[in-house]
Amino acid sequence: MRNFKKIVFTILGSTCVILGLIGIIVPLLPTTPFLLLAAFFYGKSSQRLQQGLFNNRVFGPYLTNYVEGRGISIRNKICTLTFLWLAIGYTIFFVISNFLIQILLLLIAICVTTHILTIKTIKSKINQ
Repeated sequence: MRNFKKIVFTILGSTCVILGLIGIIVPLLPTTPFLLLAAFFYGKSSQRLQQGLFNNRVFGPYLTNYVEGRGISIRNKICTLTFLWLAIGYTIFFVISNFLIQILLLLIAICVTTHILTIKTIKSKINQ
């Protein structure tokens, strides 16, 4: 039973990593919560995979700073919000014609923006 739990948590963690990677491109799919969930699931199944996630060259510093409450860099905030608003704007004006869905997308973008802006800003280091 213990091995079964490890396998399930490893699969869930890996699924969250994949969803987090997709979330980099798809603005309505959040990256950070999926990577945090992946870290949680890996913590229950494989310390090696969890450490691999936190030691990852791209995600490691970002996740560590977020989890430890230090915040995110201004560069990450600007990149995130720029991509979010470009993608949402494109979707609202060129993809979706339903007014209610356009309003919903706009509200989601406002909520995500508010969340990003309320996270503590840290001074960016070269590799963050």
